[in-house]
Amino acid sequence: MEDLDPPREEAGAADSILASLQRHGLDWDDDVLFQSTRDDAYTEALATLAADGHLFRCDCTRAQLGPGGACNGRCTNRQDELGDAHALRVRVPHTTAIAFRDALQGPQSEPLGQASPDFILKRKDGLTAYQLAVVVDDAFQGITHVVRGSDLMNSTPRQIFLQQLLGLPEPAYAHLPVITTAQGQKFSKQNKAPALDDERANCNLRLALRFLGQASPPARLYGPDLLAHAAQAWSLAAVPASLSIPAARIGVKG
Repeated sequence: MEDLDPPREEAGAADSILASLQRHGLDWDDDVLFQSTRDDAYTEALATLAADGHLFRCDCTRAQLGPGGACNGRCTNRQDELGDAHALRVRVPHTTAIAFRDALQGPQSEPLGQASPDFILKRKDGLTAYQLAVVVDDAFQGITHVVRGSDLMNSTPRQIFLQQLLGLPEPAYAHLPVITTAQGQKFSKQNKAPALDDERANCNLRLALRFLGQASPPARLYGPDLLAHAAQAWSLAAVPASLSIPAARIGVKG
């Protein structure tokens, strides 16, 4: 459970998400791992990176940052001058390039040293950044395959870079297309997309399968039987190899 930002977390959000997953027949194999309980693990990873010379402190304001929120070396020569209010950034050599093969989107490559230099791993407010937390947790839980939305594609090179620095295994990645509104925005609460209705769990699952190009399960199937059939008939080759799909294409009002 990615609950790294308590000030922005809505009360009861985690319980609501878990309840919704269960209503859709999606259970978990072990106890749920809450990132809010993992600070010691993240601190250990930061200490490892610092000991190897990969971190530097930064007190840049938003106005002082360069393209992509980069420090651009402003703080690297002033480390002894910085006070307590600072972020921790990872050094990304300018020539660093990350390449990986996405199971759905195909070969990917990013000049990370130019696109996302010296990105933040710990914020000024003391909160751990998502990029570090997810890398540490994936390794801890033995994650071998990461399947997620294409909106997180640009996070993958940063995470692979951290895996390399920390000597952690690199999972296989597959980035699915996201559903978009009529205006081309990702379906989300921020963009006023309709909330998931747990009372229509079976309908939601069938819509999701249609969205992902999968064959429709027999009408008689519900709940666990529907999911079991869908899993057995699953075809990655049938999933559209695109970054987004309009909601109207699958009959959802967007």
